[in-house]
Amino acid sequence: MKSITPISEFKEGADIRGFFLCVEKHLRNTRSGDLYLDLVLRDRTGQITAKLWKEVSEYRDKFSAGDAVVVAGQVDVYLEKLQLNIKKINVASVQSYGRYGYDPALIVPSAKGDVKQMWKELRSYINKINDKYLKALVTSIYKEYEKQLLTHPASVVMHHNYRSGLLEHTLSMAKIGTSLANHYEVDIDLLMTGIFLHDIGKVKEITSELEASYSDEGNLIGHIVLGRDIAVEAASKIKGFPSDLLKKVEHLILSHQGQYDWQSPKKPKFREALLLHLIDNMDAKMNLMEKAIDDDVEEGKWTSQRNYFRIPILKDDLASDDNESK
Repeated sequence: MKSITPISEFKEGADIRGFFLCVEKHLRNTRSGDLYLDLVLRDRTGQITAKLWKEVSEYRDKFSAGDAVVVAGQVDVYLEKLQLNIKKINVASVQSYGRYGYDPALIVPSAKGDVKQMWKELRSYINKINDKYLKALVTSIYKEYEKQLLTHPASVVMHHNYRSGLLEHTLSMAKIGTSLANHYEVDIDLLMTGIFLHDIGKVKEITSELEASYSDEGNLIGHIVLGRDIAVEAASKIKGFPSDLLKKVEHLILSHQGQYDWQSPKKPKFREALLLHLIDNMDAKMNLMEKAIDDDVEEGKWTSQRNYFRIPILKDDLASDDNESK
């Protein structure tokens, strides 16, 4: 198989081989009545329309919208936009195409950091928990849900809403929490446990498919209660887990959203819970601002107002204009 070509490197006339997410699939008719497939393909670098004109009956049932696909084709231009004319297409999987370079991280937006390194770093923070019960609780839960924690987004449409976003968000919070716990002289073991478990319910709330969506449990119950239930069940398997400590862990999870109108069942009622909420909110908002800047297509130093904050956001250093005017 030829080298993989990401969408951002497509050029008119190029023959390409690549892996993509099939976002849309439509069976249509040409003016002469012949069938063709009209597709939208996406990878982590961009999106493109694609057409399959020949052997439609052979390929139409080989894949569906939402599948990862391997494609061979040629890039051309239609209505002044690049388009991919497909010659061959099939479902891609790690089992079938891993040896050719297929990785789900290639076809969906993903965390910027190396997943294995982030996981290793996160585990080092868990190992620093001194309280034996809290350490056993977090360790057992992270062992059970390791597969999901490595790949899950932190949300469907909001902050860290990309592959391994939950891992990235939790690690960022752990770094912040380590510093602020010392500054505010709170119980660092309790705070860090809250950081590690506050969003654990998202492993059940959100599906880990290539296109993330809410599960039935997510729609009906939500990650806060699901997370509380995970913690309670895990604690019940740890001999002698103190009931008063478990109540605090439950409260950390139940109150981390901080406000009733943010679907939080409780408001923070001790210092570690308040600090957990503030760290969570801060990291989420900083990610949303970074995404607003990265996703903006406007020219100039300011983004459009079409973002979470509904305001123009500064992309460049204002000093650049001052320097140019001198």
